[in-house]
Amino acid sequence: MTDARPLAVPTVQVDNARVKVTEWRFPPGGHTGWHRHEMDYVVVPITSGRLDIDNGREVFAAELTSGVSYARDIGVEHDVINANDFEFVFVEIEVKP
Repeated sequence: MTDARPLAVPTVQVDNARVKVTEWRFPPGGHTGWHRHEMDYVVVPITSGRLDIDNGREVFAAELTSGVSYARDIGVEHDVINANDFEFVFVEIEVKP
C-alpha cells in the first residue's frame, strides 16, 4: 500500500561534528514518513499549528507554537503529519554524541 500524502521537505542547514540542523517544510497533509531518531534532538517551530504524531500504536495531536521549543531523547519512532491546511515549518537540531 502506498501513502498518497506528500512528503515533508528537509533542508540541512548545518552538519558538523557537534550538530545537524535541518529545516522541515510540510505541505498541507504532508508527513515525514516513518523514522527513528538516532540522536537526541530539539525542535523549534517556525509556524504555529497542529501536527499529528503517529507512534505506531496511536495518533495524537501536538499543538506547536512558533518559537516554543521542545526536546526529545534518542530512539523516538514516529511519523509526523501536518494536520493544517497551510504549510508548517520547524527547525530540528540533532545533537551528535
